[in-house]
Amino acid sequence: MIVAAVSPRLSRYMPRVTRRLTLILLTDREDAAVPVEFTGEYETLLAQQTARFDFADLPEDTRATLFYTTGTTGDPKGVSYSHRQLVLHTLAAAADLGTVPGQGGLKRDDVYMPITPLFHVHGWGFPYIATFLGLKQIYPGRYEPERLLSLIEQHGVTFSHCVPTILAMVLGAPKAASTDLTCWKVLIGGSALSEGLTRQARALGIDLHAAYGMSETCPFVTHADMLASQISDDVTIRTATGRPVPLVEVRVVSPDMEDVPQDGRTTGEVIVRAPWLTHGYIQNAEASADLWRGGWLHTGDVGHHSPDGTLRITDRLKDVIKSGGEWVSSLTLENLVSTVPGLIEVAAVGVLDDRWGERPVLVAVMDPSEEIDAAIRHRIDAAIESGDLPKWAAPDLIYRVSALPRTSVGKIDKKRIRQMLETGEIT
Repeated sequence: MIVAAVSPRLSRYMPRVTRRLTLILLTDREDAAVPVEFTGEYETLLAQQTARFDFADLPEDTRATLFYTTGTTGDPKGVSYSHRQLVLHTLAAAADLGTVPGQGGLKRDDVYMPITPLFHVHGWGFPYIATFLGLKQIYPGRYEPERLLSLIEQHGVTFSHCVPTILAMVLGAPKAASTDLTCWKVLIGGSALSEGLTRQARALGIDLHAAYGMSETCPFVTHADMLASQISDDVTIRTATGRPVPLVEVRVVSPDMEDVPQDGRTTGEVIVRAPWLTHGYIQNAEASADLWRGGWLHTGDVGHHSPDGTLRITDRLKDVIKSGGEWVSSLTLENLVSTVPGLIEVAAVGVLDDRWGERPVLVAVMDPSEEIDAAIRHRIDAAIESGDLPKWAAPDLIYRVSALPRTSVGKIDKKRIRQMLETGEIT
């Protein structure tokens, strides 16, 4: 199925396609013209069908989905899942979220609206879960903040999921202040959930929690403790990577695959196992073997476990800034300055340095006031003074930009930011 906005560009490439494709148009417009290459428009075709559908009797290991990773740290890779994996993922997530007492979780009386593209790991698997639970579902089309807020208000939406960038856009819309969001539950994934964004959301009554997964994990792996957050509104509970859902095993290990201490400080690579994880990359045996070395899926994320088993991701292995032989966490820097008033969005990355190898810099979208730069420096100096940040982790420079580059699913593209710094596009 192809979104209407993409169809003109697709037409240019159709002469190069050699195998047979069935193209179906998705559009919000009732008067939209259907291109000649398309079989028809989705809603029109759906209305022409009978209420009964005879499903083919397929082996459960038959491939059901295929998509490509967003490639934020390397070339995109093909990821696929079987019908069995999708069913197991759906059942485990439904069992996990459906048993959260009180307001949290996902229940039969929720109204579901995804704010994540469906091509991004099956909309994080939630359309399957929502259908399994029989929920009312609202699909918004374009992610325009005013439109999203109107749909929440009109349909009583109570559960959504998105990346931090999209939520920040919604909270920054003028209509947000006049919309009742106290019944809206939101899971944040794709990028780290900062304390600054969490406080902003909580001020409007949004029940916000971090969740964790990736293209290779189908994607649901962990989420923040939704029971603990009902007892205490400490934002560190809501921003934690959290605990695994049923049937998921999570370890944090050293380079030789030994478990690191669960002391809330010692970091290592996060590795996982679950029945629904992808078996490997399409036509890429070398990358598949590296993904599953030692019999565990290697996430490429760095994190630590607290004594109670709570996981917290501290960075991507490829985003860790290596300065003078020491590691600087880009997520720690971003979270530290996220609550500075006037700072809209920030990314911490490493730039090449002849003496230290790499040095951290901040690239930020912020209000024009010059006082914000000083406030950011003050926040960093205070963290160094209190011992929360080592002195050598302080960013050398702060770059102002009008917008941060994003991937197709709305995540901040640090690979592109590093390229822009190297070529002088960001100065």
